[in-house]
Amino acid sequence: MADTIEPRKILVLFSSPRKKGNSAALANQIIKGSASEGANVEAVFLNGMNISPCQACYACQKKDSKGCAIDDDMQSIYPKLVEYDTWVIASPVYWFTMSAQAKLFMDRCFALLAYANNPFAGKRIAIAMSYGDTDPFNSGCVNALRAFQDSFNYVGANIIGMVYGSANEAGEITSNANLMQQAESLGKKLASR
Repeated sequence: MADTIEPRKILVLFSSPRKKGNSAALANQIIKGSASEGANVEAVFLNGMNISPCQACYACQKKDSKGCAIDDDMQSIYPKLVEYDTWVIASPVYWFTMSAQAKLFMDRCFALLAYANNPFAGKRIAIAMSYGDTDPFNSGCVNALRAFQDSFNYVGANIIGMVYGSANEAGEITSNANLMQQAESLGKKLASR
């Protein structure tokens, strides 16, 4: 009997308040590509969740810690972050960087080390971003991309790819056929073994 290869488990974190916004459209195209290659995909919408800011209590960093001390909806996300081998983070640019929802999520990832021995090591990450200006530098998109790069590099995760583009009105980005194809291709790449 031949060994079967388990499909990739991909967790998609939507961090825009607009479920049909532009970063969501990019993430959905990534999902389309991943699903077409047989990946198991789960989506989490951060905006509707009760996620508090990190309180810098360091409870998660103490010996024999049981994890983050804040009892909120992030507790339901931590096991998924450990379990899933691939994450997609989708965010619009707000005031020259990632959305507040994405930043709350990123800050609370500080506690992940309490849940497993460096659960970041080897994680495969993709970033999907939209911004209002026509330029990723003027919009601040590069600030967010750099923050993701620096954070994930520091903890040993691997950014597999990034897709980003300019759009204002909700869903407008879908008219950029080239970018939509890039997002779908990134999804297929994330699903590959």
